[in-house]
Amino acid sequence: MEFNDLQKKIIANAQDYGERYNVIIDKDFVLLKLVEEIGEFAEAILTQEKKSRPEKLLPPDQSAKKVAQELADVVGMAIVAADVMGVDLERALHDKWIKEIPST
Repeated sequence: MEFNDLQKKIIANAQDYGERYNVIIDKDFVLLKLVEEIGEFAEAILTQEKKSRPEKLLPPDQSAKKVAQELADVVGMAIVAADVMGVDLERALHDKWIKEIPST
């Protein structure tokens, strides 16, 4: 799947969420949700690394799945945040992370 198609599906999912739960998906919402998801991602990593309370520990396959799910939430909310803020995320990722090797 192309990045642009993935973005559209994630944004549509967020819009459906907003309509279903009568939530306005604005800058405040996406900022707070992104922070929430980062916290859940951190918690999943702590659990996977066995650095949490014993009752939170999961078998390795379940903890790995939880880490992946929480990371997907972080990335998804970052995509929604980019849309709300009018950021061309694909371009920004390219400009920031994909550096052309200068010809010499």
